[in-house]
Amino acid sequence: MQSEVRVWIYGVLAIVGVLVTWYFNLQFMAQTGSFDVSIFVSEIYVNAASSSIGNDLAVAVLAFLVWLFAECRRLEMPYPWVYALLTFGVAFAFALPFFLFMRERRIALLDGARA
Repeated sequence: MQSEVRVWIYGVLAIVGVLVTWYFNLQFMAQTGSFDVSIFVSEIYVNAASSSIGNDLAVAVLAFLVWLFAECRRLEMPYPWVYALLTFGVAFAFALPFFLFMRERRIALLDGARA
């Protein structure tokens, strides 16, 4: 798949990631009156299925963060901490495809500089 196609796919997935997560985050805030992190986290463990998904996501986020900082260093991408903040402040479903979007753009820039 060409880089330009991946950039578009990652960009669309980042937008979708914000929309599908914040739709439910806004519902949660309407139900609880705020975004109480302790209630939010405890709600992850209401049954075995949601616990499995929550733990799956936690491991994926940790792996992403390790790779993120290494990849930003390798490609000399500035501000890797921004993606970490977006992971917890917006959504992993947004931060990962947004990082991949920016990574593809950086790789294209570096490839263009080498040509």
